[in-house]
Amino acid sequence: MAETELDDDPQFDDRASPTSITSPVLRLEAKRAMVWVAIIGLTVLAIYISQALLVIFGALVFAAMLDGGARLLGRYVPFGRGWRLGIVILFGVTFLVWLGWFAGSQISREAAQFPRIVGEQSGRLLAWLDARGFAIDPGDIQNVAGQLVTGVGTVTKAIGGLFGAVATLLMIAIIGIYIAMEPRLYERGVAWMLPREQREDFCHTASRMAHAMRRLMAGRLVGMVFEGVFTWIMLAAYGVPMAVLLGIITGLLAFIPNVGALIAGALMVLVGFSGGVDMGLYTILVYFIVQTFDGYVVIPLIAKKTVDLAPALVLGAQLIMGVLFGVIGLFLADPLLAMIKIALERRAEANEEEEELQAAEANGP
Repeated sequence: MAETELDDDPQFDDRASPTSITSPVLRLEAKRAMVWVAIIGLTVLAIYISQALLVIFGALVFAAMLDGGARLLGRYVPFGRGWRLGIVILFGVTFLVWLGWFAGSQISREAAQFPRIVGEQSGRLLAWLDARGFAIDPGDIQNVAGQLVTGVGTVTKAIGGLFGAVATLLMIAIIGIYIAMEPRLYERGVAWMLPREQREDFCHTASRMAHAMRRLMAGRLVGMVFEGVFTWIMLAAYGVPMAVLLGIITGLLAFIPNVGALIAGALMVLVGFSGGVDMGLYTILVYFIVQTFDGYVVIPLIAKKTVDLAPALVLGAQLIMGVLFGVIGLFLADPLLAMIKIALERRAEANEEEEELQAAEANGP
């Protein structure tokens, strides 16, 4: 009743309060200050929850891979989306089971010898460089490698325990499966939180991002299979030790552009020289053949249908993400950079459309 009487009182001015700002200029400046405070607050919040955001983005990447497989099956089999998605997941689980059951014994024996061989060859290489005047401290190399590997702890420390990395991957898989089952549901949910006039643009941008992500992940899987299988075949044909393990490592590291190929090549050459100079030179030849064919044939064919990213830009993003988040950051740097590029391109297109519309209105009929 009291509020109604005050509202009906013609002498009552709701602006006459300690919090009111009568000056239009001061009111505008206060709004600008609030915008900056909100931006800074959101930035601090994003930094604080960056680990969780990275896990969610990893789930989106995994969901794009599942969605791409389900769409590919839809071209050939008349099953519903749920069944096609289940087939893709079953195929992936079957491959992992086969890898652990059929090839597990051989890979485990090779993996047990792998660190020793790499360590011995690395020591010989450092000794050879030291004999020729290159002062390299092995401790520095170990520190750099340790920082890169332990960077995963930045992401997994929120989960805790010795099985933090496994738990993180499991969480990424679970969230990715949920998103892949009903991607439109989550897209509509995010669009609902935006202003009405921005929803159509968001849906269009999200659709382009999803399409590019599916293409990017499909191309990445093709490159992984090609590099892994051909490396294994060519190394096994010459009798290089641990050919299967090196093929698997090369295939997995092919997911990381540029950096992955260098790491895989270094490991391959170190193992090759453990069998003699001829075998070492052969592994170098294998590395250049596989990477040349992949770089000049496979990748260009994929890049035509995906997001074409500048190599220096990708390396810079990998450097930043690797320092911040370790190995997981390296894996997700390329997809994240691709999504940012698409968002910026879509924003530029929207600005051009708005400028053309304003020019048309200014010129008149």
